[in-house]
Amino acid sequence: MLRTRTSRAALSTACAALLLATSACGSDEPKDATTTQVRLYGTDGNMLNSYAASLKDRADLLNGMKGTTPLTPLPESFKERLRNVDPKLTDYLYSAESYDAVVISALAAQLAGTTAPAEIAKQIVGVTTGGQRCDEVAACLQLARAGQDIEYRGVSLTRAGFTDTGEPATASYGTLHFDNEKIDDAKTEFVGAGEDSGASSKAPPRGRKVRDGKAKDAPLVLGGLLPKTGDLALAYPPMAAAAALALAEVNAAGGVLGEPVKWIDGDDGTNPAVAKATVASHVGQGVQVIIGAGASGISRAVLPDVVAAGRILFSPSNTDAGLSTVDDKGLYFRTAPPDSLQGRALADVMLRDGPRKIVILARKDSYGEGLQENVRAELEKAGVGADRLKLLTYLPPEDPNTPVDFGGLAQEIKGFGPEAVLLIGFGESMPAITALADAGVQITR
Repeated sequence: MLRTRTSRAALSTACAALLLATSACGSDEPKDATTTQVRLYGTDGNMLNSYAASLKDRADLLNGMKGTTPLTPLPESFKERLRNVDPKLTDYLYSAESYDAVVISALAAQLAGTTAPAEIAKQIVGVTTGGQRCDEVAACLQLARAGQDIEYRGVSLTRAGFTDTGEPATASYGTLHFDNEKIDDAKTEFVGAGEDSGASSKAPPRGRKVRDGKAKDAPLVLGGLLPKTGDLALAYPPMAAAAALALAEVNAAGGVLGEPVKWIDGDDGTNPAVAKATVASHVGQGVQVIIGAGASGISRAVLPDVVAAGRILFSPSNTDAGLSTVDDKGLYFRTAPPDSLQGRALADVMLRDGPRKIVILARKDSYGEGLQENVRAELEKAGVGADRLKLLTYLPPEDPNTPVDFGGLAQEIKGFGPEAVLLIGFGESMPAITALADAGVQITR
């Protein structure tokens, strides 16, 4: 469990240190009427090298920015396999989760003995709990073909398995640092969250027997619902590469139910209309498991359609804590941990720097507002009064080519005189950083 409580003494010490640099601890107002100094923080949607690249000649504004993301230490061998799929990769965000979502889907279908989505869904949680532990695709598939109950441990799923609701019981978070206009891997810190005891203890039902290793309803067909376009498109390359890698390794190990697993590509567009059209297309083409969506809000929008069609929605990157209790008829799963865990990690990162006034600017959707509320609650538990926090939201654009105007929000932030700004958003949030700088808000290390 992450520890986010900071003693009053520790906060006072941090504030005193900050006083020497900013003269902000003794007053609610910034010292200079034209310049406000703040520390900048981010989340999984913007702590990416591609985020810096998109800022082009103003990428230096990110230097000193810190943030958290669900991240486990990735083996170099895994990164190398990903680069064999996509040599241009510069980020690995949600690559492990994407890989594991595809592998778990394949193992669940093999254990179910059928590609019927309802039967696959009954096996998904059990694939990650109890049974004989395995961590390589070929070995796990061999056990599953023999009807052996397994406990899969993959790249992202390293500690405990899934909860009864179909999400990780534990998670690993990385604290990332921008320096020299890119993520400095040498400064990345890892911390665990969650409890092993939260993993399901229920035994999965016995799957159907498969004669000669083949099922009449094979092959298993997976459909992509990943953000090829839209506000979250900067996270697409590692997710796509990881899904392709998992598919190749499953098929190299003999496939599922006697046939190679098929993949039908699809875009969620970070847009409900685009995602709904993709889901409809997948249903029409016989897809049993849809891998996605990228953003939590998009999954919320399409889940009723997926459930009505009796298919599975398995996201590698949804973190909205509210999705843990959504009415999904047992057909929604995710390899990404809920933001109730990331909120603690973010609060801890900020509290270590000792700010006394904080602005949390979030995109107005289930991901942004949900994480904003989780961070707010954790900061208040640690003693940051409500009067020291300012919560702001913005509407993401319907057209990703139309930038959000953050000018008014930047002036409002400057007027509040914060010592820290947490930005919760995707690619569309980049203009917020330049707007802050243009408004005279100096981003410090």
